[in-house]
Amino acid sequence: MKSLESKVVVVTGASSGIGRALAVNAAGKGALLALSDLDEAGLSETVDLAKNAGAREVRSDLVDVADRAAMGAWAASVADQFGRVNVVINNAGVALAGNFEEMEYDDFEWIVGINFWGVVHGTKEFLPHLIASGEGHIVNLSSLFGLLSIPGQSAYNATKYAVRGFSEAVREELLIARHPVGVTVIHPGGIKTAIARNARVTASEDQAETARVFDKSLARMTPEKAASIIIDGVLAGKPRVLVGIDAHLLHSFAKFTGARYQDVVAKVAGRVMPKRK
Repeated sequence: MKSLESKVVVVTGASSGIGRALAVNAAGKGALLALSDLDEAGLSETVDLAKNAGAREVRSDLVDVADRAAMGAWAASVADQFGRVNVVINNAGVALAGNFEEMEYDDFEWIVGINFWGVVHGTKEFLPHLIASGEGHIVNLSSLFGLLSIPGQSAYNATKYAVRGFSEAVREELLIARHPVGVTVIHPGGIKTAIARNARVTASEDQAETARVFDKSLARMTPEKAASIIIDGVLAGKPRVLVGIDAHLLHSFAKFTGARYQDVVAKVAGRVMPKRK
């Protein structure tokens, strides 16, 4: 796939951040859009921005990616309306910060439902339509934290590593089957989004401080720049796209040091992690 002109592009988690930026970027490249989120007001704003960017047709739906039946019904409806689906971007994601020993099972299940099962549902339900299109592509959002682990992010790490492993295996299967569907896994570093401000935290974590540290010290790149890198990588057919100098540097560090990177991270974590209550 060399162009998004007249392609039907599906984006989950499109009400803000990277999802919104991806929708607007694709609109500017001539794509027809099917967008979803649970934030109705934010999703409506994204629709307006996409239309202003030149989108000829935009569909928006309130869909919970963790709901298998809802995702199945949405995929069927999108394919019926547009007659095809070319690109699915499984972008919807949430964060959960805190030490594992303090986490509740309900919180763990919540993040797994969205970050992992949301990707599985989006891939599974849209895959037949992508194959039928003759020119399809799956784009799954992992994270820098799908390449190395960080204390206080065990649940988030677990879901993002899972997305990576799942996506890479699906790509291999599609290559063996010779289906006309590519797969790209995205590993963003710190992007200026609201994910930290909207995150759940354990009892001893300071929500406001966690968000402040992320926004001030870690979020370096705009969603628009990230979206541009992602779309360029997809159109180039890359199986993996790292977004941001932090993603590239820390990935290289982890590869160079091997499993011992964990010892280094543990030593320096106290100086950079948000203070706890």
